Amino acid sequence: MDTTLHQLIEMTHYLGDPNKNFAMLGEGNTSARIDDDTFYVKASGTSMGTIGADGFIKVSISKVVRILDDPNAGDADVTRNFEESLIEPGETRRPSTEAMLHATLLQIPEYAFIGHAHPVFTNMLMSSVKAEEAAQGRLFPDQIVSMGPRCVYVPYVDPGLVLAREVKRRFEAFIEEEGQLPSCILMQNHGLIAMGATPKAVLSCMEMTEKSMRIMWGAYAAGGPNFLPKEQVDRIYTRPDEVYRLKCIAGGQK
Repeated sequence: MDTTLHQLIEMTHYLGDPNKNFAMLGEGNTSARIDDDTFYVKASGTSMGTIGADGFIKVSISKVVRILDDPNAGDADVTRNFEESLIEPGETRRPSTEAMLHATLLQIPEYAFIGHAHPVFTNMLMSSVKAEEAAQGRLFPDQIVSMGPRCVYVPYVDPGLVLAREVKRRFEAFIEEEGQLPSCILMQNHGLIAMGATPKAVLSCMEMTEKSMRIMWGAYAAGGPNFLPKEQVDRIYTRPDEVYRLKCIAGGQK
């Protein structure tokens, strides 16, 4: 087993641990880039908590994302596109519905691993009327260090092709507006995506996001969160000591 697949399996098992409440049954999906045009992605219907090497499929990045530019593509086109994007001859399994989303993000050189899950407290707030406010609010320094000063927020859209297109659009807009790459994407009524150069970066972002949402839930119950002002958030994120600390936490990212 190659190193990338081994790391991906370990990361996926961690996210699929039922005691951590990130995902259960067939929820969630993960991926890792193999080379410039190939990535591993979780097969549809497999469980993250028990998945093995045979639960991942090799897919072409360039082939799977080409459907995003076809405005007339429908469900049948998605199925055909998945089949044409498979690397291994004779592969009969279907990639995760979100494979297009993963491929879009793995085109970014700084991202090598991606985790998508449905953490309980994160989804409690992402399913609320305060979803966007909660996604962008920052309460304490460690949240800023692991999640970044802001994240990509995506209002609810149909999972699959429509979601991949919307994530791509909002991801590109974020980079243009913020001048930096995001660490995570929060999706209304859906869940969380964490991206990073290493599994450690993905897991640290995922864990801190869930902790932050749990604290935020309590803050809303106690009268409302006291969000830090933007200038304080940006100051913390760019402080040299915090930059160094993130490198340690995330395994060299930033």
